[in-house]
Amino acid sequence: MTTTALLTAALAACAAPSGTQGANATGSTAPVEEQTLTVLAAASLRDVFADLAEGFEAEHDGVTVALSFAGSADLADQLLAGSPGDVFASADTKNMDRVVEGGDAADPVVFATNTLTVVVPAGNPGGVTSFADLSREDLKVVVCAAEVPCGSATAKVEAAAGTTVHRVSEEASVTDVLAKVTAGEADAGLVYVTDATLAGDDVEVVDVPETKTVVNTYPIAVTSGAADAALAQEWLDLVTGPVGQAALAKAGFGAP
Repeated sequence: MTTTALLTAALAACAAPSGTQGANATGSTAPVEEQTLTVLAAASLRDVFADLAEGFEAEHDGVTVALSFAGSADLADQLLAGSPGDVFASADTKNMDRVVEGGDAADPVVFATNTLTVVVPAGNPGGVTSFADLSREDLKVVVCAAEVPCGSATAKVEAAAGTTVHRVSEEASVTDVLAKVTAGEADAGLVYVTDATLAGDDVEVVDVPETKTVVNTYPIAVTSGAADAALAQEWLDLVTGPVGQAALAKAGFGAP
């Protein structure tokens, strides 16, 4: 083979796609290593994170993003009890602080904000027009449990408004509150603006100024027990970067 031919062959080898690196002498390619990235996230992030996971998997051969959604308090309890997880995204700083103090995560980054709003079933059968109406004993109002971020925010709104909500049920997550309202099992519920947006015509929003006074801050962190800290960091970078921020804004989340 001439020198020119040898150089051409060498350059071609250098320019070969990265996917061919693992080819053996027979020309076959080594199988892609399968990995699972487990992301524990607040229930209000369900749709946004599901969309982001599709793109993440498409860009990472062999990687599956396993999303686990629940109330932030429950997720924090799981991590503190030793359950596996690579990334934790909380709907408040309180539960993230618990995980950090327990040594299960470090260096959280705020990536979004959210506020509550009042939703009622289509047609507003309870005639709710103000936050003060939620104190009426003839109404069935559903809220989040106190230990859940949306429940903590509800209590703060009540205190600021000087109104005690006539709650008939306290749920473990904001999605559970929304489900009861859309099913007609409640006359009203307090949910995040983002959840109300996703519900579309299944609910009506009663725009009350009191709920805007309390803002929930969402932090995200790589856990101390992450199986692949570098991969987990890539997910965090996606959420906090331009693509993730655009998706969050489209869903109605506020900027960090």
